[in-house]
Amino acid sequence: NGSDKLLLCISRSYFLLCPVGVKNLSKCEEATKVAIEVGFRHIEGTFIYGIEEEVGQAVHEKIADGTVKREDIFYTGKLWSTFHRPELVRSCLEQSLKKLKFDYLDLFIIHNPMSLKPGTDTWPKDENGKFIFDVVDLRQTWEAMEACKDAGLVKSIGVSNFNIRQLEMILSKPGLMYKPVLNQVKL
Repeated sequence: NGSDKLLLCISRSYFLLCPVGVKNLSKCEEATKVAIEVGFRHIEGTFIYGIEEEVGQAVHEKIADGTVKREDIFYTGKLWSTFHRPELVRSCLEQSLKKLKFDYLDLFIIHNPMSLKPGTDTWPKDENGKFIFDVVDLRQTWEAMEACKDAGLVKSIGVSNFNIRQLEMILSKPGLMYKPVLNQVKL
């Protein structure tokens, strides 16, 4: 009936779990456990997917039963667009860490360069149904990402779906401490 579909994008060692109309989130937990059991070690999740608790639970169960250790799992999390303001970056990360029950993320990336109005609505729209964007200097967002790395909350930081101009803006930022380790682009 389409209400329990999961989109699984799998390559040799990479596992992306994204709900598509999922009503039963225990399926996300089960899919994550199966992925770990068959050898996947790179798991990507994000605040916006709304499945971090289930994924974290699955990882912890596989740690508890001896299948893996935390350091065997490479977990990628993403900074959602409503958290681009520098003062909100760490909050988004800490919410993810709390839901996952992790001490750190292996990789934390800016989900996309499109900044949306901060708030509890993850897809803020006006009365006409148009997205409400926010004006944020992504160089300041990047500085907040660097601070998260310095605090030991993430091991690496990167970006996703940035064009050349946006990458160059980060790379030429005065005082750059860490270059993005990757620019993830999904086609």
